[in-house]
Amino acid sequence: MNISFFIARRYLFSKKSHNAINVISMVAVCGVVVATIALVCALSVFNGFNDLVASMFSNLDPDLKVTPAAGKVFEPSEQLAKLRKLEGVSCVSEVLQENSLIKYSDRQVIAVVKGVDEYYKELTQIDSVLVDGEFILQDEVVDYATLGLGLAASLGIKPSFSFPLEIYAPKRDVSVNLSNPATSFNLEYAYTRAVFRMNQQLYDENYMLVPLSLARTLFTYENEVSALEIKVAKGANAQSVKKQIKALLGNDFEVKDRFEQQEASFKMMQIEKWMTFLILCFILAIALFNVIGSLSMLMIEKQDDIRTLRNMGADDSLIRRIFLFEGWMISGFGALIGIVIGLVICLLQQELGLIKMGAAGAFIIDSYPVRVAFLDIFVVFLTVMAIGFLSAWYPVYKLGDRWLKK
Repeated sequence: MNISFFIARRYLFSKKSHNAINVISMVAVCGVVVATIALVCALSVFNGFNDLVASMFSNLDPDLKVTPAAGKVFEPSEQLAKLRKLEGVSCVSEVLQENSLIKYSDRQVIAVVKGVDEYYKELTQIDSVLVDGEFILQDEVVDYATLGLGLAASLGIKPSFSFPLEIYAPKRDVSVNLSNPATSFNLEYAYTRAVFRMNQQLYDENYMLVPLSLARTLFTYENEVSALEIKVAKGANAQSVKKQIKALLGNDFEVKDRFEQQEASFKMMQIEKWMTFLILCFILAIALFNVIGSLSMLMIEKQDDIRTLRNMGADDSLIRRIFLFEGWMISGFGALIGIVIGLVICLLQQELGLIKMGAAGAFIIDSYPVRVAFLDIFVVFLTVMAIGFLSAWYPVYKLGDRWLKK
């Protein structure tokens, strides 16, 4: 066994002649434990919220989405045929969406009108988020619309209502007639057939699904679409299929997976996660200042031991390593204890939901979501050890010159 490590271990667990050193050492370990628990729990909760948001978006977001690299729309005939023959692709749906003015009675709202084809129900899990009505696009007589819950509330409409929605969109390549602005808009009608709730403001407050044919007429397009939405076949790897599609379509098109489709939301969550991590690291660094005091007092107390070691042939390097290991072990033991306690807390929260978010039913979920990522645990351990090493290095190599040198 390394002699400096052996002596440092004895110093750590042996009783000091001055009780204050024991207290400071214990405070240092406890500070590291608490900060480590906070790091583990905070990162795991952010992972849980990230998974929660991903699960809610996935009900309407496709596995993969093909959009033009330049421009808003494209004619999909050639690309559609290629994609439907590609192995790993289960379903391809054509989509055309734009902002429109939706009016019902004396209420009107600007919203996103998304035209979808008959494959959309197979592509997504739309039925699982319906709170009223049935998802039908059209019949022999009329077109139907499926609205987000917030949008339906803003318009004051339900699926049972017998009057249609009025949907307005400006005519393309037509100048506005100031004397009669109404002539500059296309007008289409759709009856409300269903209402969905995603518990996401982006969808619930702004989205309405209509037949693709209605959207093309409304926005003055013939065969164009704004995107092709793709469902990956069961058992196929989405990233592998994405690479195949990218190679097939070339640089004229962008292929996005679910996370890339909601890039802004997930980036914001990642920024929040790592900013919280940095703040907790700062708190950890403050807690580890106790190591400086503990090592400084220990070096003063062990002057007789240092002289004995020198007489036995120990050099400065060996003596410094003893106290360096001492400080590092304080951080190491604190990190290990904190990680174990943090993991236990996270697993209990995961299974039992001990910490509630508020009154039952007030939020989407009743308790804080948690997911432990072992990469995060590894990062936490390395961070604690790195900061601990610096907090031990400073007193040993900077403050200890007067006590450790001959």
